[in-house]
Amino acid sequence: MHSWTDTLRFAFQPVVNLATGGVTALEVLARPESGDVLADARRDPELDGRLAVSALRAAARTETLLPLHLNVFAGTLADLGGLGPLHDAVRGAGRLPWEITIDVVPPYTHVPQQALLEAIAVLRAEGFRIAADGVGDGDVPLRLLTDVAPDLVKLDASLLARPAAVRAMRTLCEQLGALLAVEGVETERQCALALSAGAQLAQGELFAPPARLPVADVYVPPRSPEILPAPRSGPSVREFLRPAAMLPADASAGQVQALLTGSPDVSGVLLVDAHGTPLRSVHRSRFLLMMSGRYGHALYADRPAAKLGDPPRTVGVDATAWEVLDVVAVGGRDRTSDDVAVVDRRGRCVGVVRLADLVRALAESRVEEAAGLNPLTRLPGSDAITGEVDRRISGGRPFALSWLDIDHFKQVNDGAGFAAGDELIRSVGRALLGASSGHARVGHIGGDDFLVLAEPEGLDSLFASVLDVPWSAAGFPVTLSLATVVCAAGSVADHRQAAACLAPLKKAAKALQGPSWVLGRAGRPGHEVRRGSTVAATRAG
Repeated sequence: MHSWTDTLRFAFQPVVNLATGGVTALEVLARPESGDVLADARRDPELDGRLAVSALRAAARTETLLPLHLNVFAGTLADLGGLGPLHDAVRGAGRLPWEITIDVVPPYTHVPQQALLEAIAVLRAEGFRIAADGVGDGDVPLRLLTDVAPDLVKLDASLLARPAAVRAMRTLCEQLGALLAVEGVETERQCALALSAGAQLAQGELFAPPARLPVADVYVPPRSPEILPAPRSGPSVREFLRPAAMLPADASAGQVQALLTGSPDVSGVLLVDAHGTPLRSVHRSRFLLMMSGRYGHALYADRPAAKLGDPPRTVGVDATAWEVLDVVAVGGRDRTSDDVAVVDRRGRCVGVVRLADLVRALAESRVEEAAGLNPLTRLPGSDAITGEVDRRISGGRPFALSWLDIDHFKQVNDGAGFAAGDELIRSVGRALLGASSGHARVGHIGGDDFLVLAEPEGLDSLFASVLDVPWSAAGFPVTLSLATVVCAAGSVADHRQAAACLAPLKKAAKALQGPSWVLGRAGRPGHEVRRGSTVAATRAG
């Protein structure tokens, strides 16, 4: 009698990093040649667990070094608990648990949620990563999704027709510390939409179809100029993760050489302890140059590779691209091209980032940002500020949004000339930028109007150096008007509502004499006058 294993084959589909264009992992997919073993596995947790073990062993036979995604039904986890046989199989295959992502597959209906959460906690404690699969097309409850707090959320491509939902899921992922992936991408249009909505990973027929052998080369279409993701300050290092090539800390130089010569795409090897913590970093070019020298192999092959490595450069998984550049900048120039290891909160390596990927992405973001700078002051325009306002709102963070302008500016232009007026605007912009000292964002929205986004604390010191100094243009004295709305978490829905709260405060500030400052709070009546005195006439802006 034939076993289900006799008619079951496995295929591998790449998970693609949309920022780097590289393959970050392989999803192992069961492909039965007859029968419906997957339907049986949905009803039989023991069978589903054996399928996951078989998928892992199939990947091991291909000798791929890429991290793996294994599918397991939610009901299986709730019923079996921790998938002990899978952990044993991972160890037997010479892989590390944190190289394996468990894709938790719907349905969730009738699955005991507490048992599921406990099983996921067990897997996490062992080092496995967790992905919520089928979101948008499945039945995962939103509350359960937040309780699971997955490392990765996989959306069905059909949700791309509802971009607001995808962007909302991206915001949720940022709060959970998860990456966002889109499955089933078949067209360049869908890829562009996924990028526009903020997805970092994707998989589908467009990049590469499932294949019997793993592939490393995939097609990633160029970014469409019509659909570009919104510029983000300080992109997360998660967006640039590549798989890490890792060997045990006691590996010999010969073992490292074998790995490097057999894997031309690997730029370096990390030597890790039993917990996956990087201890030494071996750079490809420097190592192979040493080994290829006269007597190099004879001298070093049997020695510990750690003696030929360097201390690893590491950053936390929550770091930004700019923080990685800070790490790279410290140390000798000969290590500029070294991979930087990314570690989780337990110090375990979850991947590496390459300097070239970061520089390219940051250069692109700077080009996009430069296109939005005001040509007079070289400060960003309103889009940059309002975009950051919306990110703070979606993140539940309080903020203070301020508007500032120069009183009677038309009279300045008429009396002192437009050149003096331009220089005054530039001077005010420089003063605001200097006062912010990196603690606030300053934008020039046109004419003599500025926006300042800051934390609610420390506003007095921020604005004192701007309001409490005499201003003039070609001997013509001028004053400034400032209006601030403090927005607590949940007090406004978006930047438009924040601007609407700011409008009456602006009018109140313009009605005061001398340098003026009016502060109000979103959702509360009235305002506080911090500078200026009441007069009958309203000042012209």
